[in-house]
Amino acid sequence: MLETDHTIVDWLMQGDPALRWQVQRDLLDARPTAYAKERARVAQEGWGKRLLDLQDADGTWAGAIYGPKYTSTHYTLLTLRRLGLPPKHPQALAACARLLDSDLLPNLGPGFPDRPHAHADLCIAGMVLSMLAYFQTSDPRVHRIANHLIDSQMPDGGWNCRSWRGDTHASFHTTGSVLEGLLEYQRVNPKSRLPLADAQAGGREFLLRHHLYKSHRTGQVVNDSMTRFPSPPQWQYDFVKALDYFQAARAQPDDRASDAIELLLSRCDATGRWPQYRGPSGKYFFQIESVGKPSRWNTLRALRILKWWHNAG
Repeated sequence: MLETDHTIVDWLMQGDPALRWQVQRDLLDARPTAYAKERARVAQEGWGKRLLDLQDADGTWAGAIYGPKYTSTHYTLLTLRRLGLPPKHPQALAACARLLDSDLLPNLGPGFPDRPHAHADLCIAGMVLSMLAYFQTSDPRVHRIANHLIDSQMPDGGWNCRSWRGDTHASFHTTGSVLEGLLEYQRVNPKSRLPLADAQAGGREFLLRHHLYKSHRTGQVVNDSMTRFPSPPQWQYDFVKALDYFQAARAQPDDRASDAIELLLSRCDATGRWPQYRGPSGKYFFQIESVGKPSRWNTLRALRILKWWHNAG
């Protein structure tokens, strides 16, 4: 069993409530009843409260649905999901309703906008599903999004937001977002008849064939941006975002992910902490952590990934 340095855990527990409850759950194996009080504080103080206080009266943020990145309703809600704002929070549900009623996902059936020649962006659909499912939005359209994503899986196991255009190779970015969405949907719909487990297994296999960040043809890093991991992540794919999904899904560790694990270990400093990386350019309400400094978020993510890697199976 991987032993976590108590000094590091103490340091993590000095952070925001969004960190503290996930440390209790993921590193200390606390029961839900033990971390529920800490989780509730996400809405009452710290980063979560700051974002909730910025919500518009109509349920949006920045008066916008998807853009500007990253102050719009879509991206603020995505951040609140990663912070662990409790499901069914009324402000989150109001925002989810705005996403569903917007024209963000056209042509997915009744209740969605019908725009000729428009196609639902699968990367966006995956992120939207992750938020709607996580916050437990009760709306039949949620199931239609999940069904559409299952139907849109490509022969290589992944997803590509431009598959409608004829692309035949899946996208890392889209696959990562869809996998997160299907996992959240599966958690709240354990009796669903959709092949959720098989679809996710196919998506993971696509990523593993690429060792999570390398070309399956040359073995070279696909893009250096995939080896950096700003936290919390947005739509962009990186190897830590992928590993964090694998551990959350309790997937069986695979040797093809060992390069990614070694890369993660190489980014740890002498004190057992991981740094914050610069996020994608855009507008932010505030910076959660300082770039280049030890990051509680990335340290938590790294430690729970390593715990899964060493203890699973």
